[in-house]
Formats: sequence, structure tokens, C-alpha cells
Amino acid sequence: MKRDIILSGVGGQGILSIAAVIGRAALQDGLQIKQAEVHGMSQRGGDVQSNLRISSSAIRSDLIPHGAADLVVSLEPMEALRYLPWLSGEGWVITNTTPLVNIPDYPAAEALQRELEKLPHVVALDADAVARAAASPRSANMVLLGAAAPFLEIDIAKLEAGIRDIFARKGEQIVEMNLTAFRAGYEAAQKQAKR
Repeated sequence: MKRDIILSGVGGQGILSIAAVIGRAALQDGLQIKQAEVHGMSQRGGDVQSNLRISSSAIRSDLIPHGAADLVVSLEPMEALRYLPWLSGEGWVITNTTPLVNIPDYPAAEALQRELEKLPHVVALDADAVARAAASPRSANMVLLGAAAPFLEIDIAKLEAGIRDIFARKGEQIVEMNLTAFRAGYEAAQKQAKR
């Protein structure tokens, strides 16, 4: 088993929480992981990106080469498109469609949507709306993790255990909100994949 994953978004969206959950679940599955993070201007809403490599055998480098990523998981559509050069030909993009307009010349949402629709393997969902519908408005990152779960090749129960571990210090109510968001994202991705 081998999965090379680019996680991307904007500072404050919860990219590193997604990486932590996947990392814990992978370790519980007896897999090896390497991670490299680029925080950019996260304090000001800038690009945040993480290379996450998971394998059942030794991993030599923590950076994913161009054209080798199995997944680009992004909490922001423009950031998803930014990392397409790293995606393999058979790779999948799992992205939130809600833009976070943080620069003056941010592209129109329709232009981003058209670019996403050109991709052969994409799950694009409004993670913010799914989170609100699941009564977890601050858990769009866990919605997106749920949408990516079918592509991770990691047991769902172990991902849920990772969520419990990561959010346990915040109390059971926060844990349950994040689990609800994760499950809602998983269901939304399943519906989209069946079309």
C-alpha cells in the first residue's frame, strides 16, 4: 500500500488537523508515514500545504515529486488547482468548492468550477454547506476528510479513532461534532461518486 497526498488550503482552515488524523490512523494501521509542511503566511490567510506520504514499506523522502500524488485534498478550490502539477495521471482531487477570497485578483468562482470540471477524477463539494447542514459549521475540514476517506485505503474506524484522539482534549461534544461532519462528508462523496 502506498498513498502520496497533498493537503492544501489557506491558513486557519484546518489542514494540519486533517494531516494529524490521517497520520494517527495510518500508524494504527501499521503503516509508515512521512510528512512535510509548508505554512506560508498562515497567520494572514496564506497558502498552507502538507505532503503526507503513507506506505506499508520504507519511505525515503518526505516530499512528493511532481506527477506522483495519488490525492490532492484541498479546503479551497484555487489551492486545489495550484497543486495539479503534483497529481499523477490517475490521481484524484477532493476539494471544497467554497472559495476563500484572500487576494485582490482572485479568479471568479465560475472559472474555478470550469477548471475543476475538466479533471478526470474529482470530488468537488461545498464542504462548508455540508458542515452547516450537519450542525458542525466549523468542521468543513472534517467534511473534506470524510469525502477523501474512500480514497485513502485506511480503515474508516481508524480514521474515526484518529478524530477522537485529536479532538479529545476539547471535550466529547466537539469530538461528536467532528465525527458527524466526517460522516456527512463521506456520505456526500459517496453520492457524488455514484453519479
